[in-house]
Order: sequence, then C-alpha cells, then structure tokens
Amino acid sequence: MARVIRWVMAGLGALLLAACGADAGLDQHGRKVTAASLEGQWLIINYWAQWCGPCRHEIPELNALDRSLQGSGAQVLGVNFDGLQGEALSKASAEMGIEFRVLASDPAPRYSLPPSQVLPVTYIVAPDGRVHAQLAGEQTADGLREKLAAARQAQ
Repeated sequence: MARVIRWVMAGLGALLLAACGADAGLDQHGRKVTAASLEGQWLIINYWAQWCGPCRHEIPELNALDRSLQGSGAQVLGVNFDGLQGEALSKASAEMGIEFRVLASDPAPRYSLPPSQVLPVTYIVAPDGRVHAQLAGEQTADGLREKLAAARQAQ
C-alpha cells in the first residue's frame, strides 16, 4: 500500500511540475508563448478592452515601457478583458496600436492574479510568480518603472 501511495504522490508531483512549466498559449500573432520566455522575468500584465477609454490612452505608455525593458529581465504582457481569440484578438490589438505581446489565454490562474472590477488593471509579477502589485486605472511608463524598481528592491 505504501508503494502505491508513493507512486501516486510521485505522479501528482510530476503533473504539478509539468503544469507550472506549461506553455502560456498563443499571442496576438498566433505565435506560441513558451514558459521559458516568461520564467525568470518580471512581468507587467495589463488587462485592456477596446471599449475602455483609459485603456486606449495608456497603450502608448505600455508600448514605450516594453521597449525600454528589452533585455532587462522584465516585459509587458497584455490580456484582452473580453477574451478575444485568433483573428479577432490580432485585429483588436492592431487597432489599439499594441506593440507588446498580448496573450490569448488569460494568465490569471497561472499567477493567481486577484480579480479586478475595473479596467485597465495592471499587475506586477515577480520571477517567482508572486504578485507584487495590483494597479487599478491608467498607468504611465515612468510610474510603472518606479513601481517595478521598488518591487525589485523589495525582492
């Protein structure tokens, strides 16, 4: 019996580890988002919608932030609040002028992101997957850089 329990526990552990390393689906261009491209990175995850005025206003700030973070161990990821997929997600991202990567799959379960009742909402997630900040409302590139620096210091 003990042998069976050890076998079952080992199997469950392997499944949990595999799930943690699972790829994050596709982006707005239909490209696979690998777990390796997210692991060890600080993530600035922004939820947006086409009908959200403040979302539209902050997109250029997020584009600038993502460009400035290249090679720094941090990146901006977008998530469409309405759950658009495929061509609809690609079209909406282009229409919004989004240059950073937009995930077709919601990463909330992967990072245990708390729900938000407002848009836009931005989360700062540490390389270990812990949420350091939930920021409601429109953000600026400078403000997010400051919050990211503070989170890195606290780490």
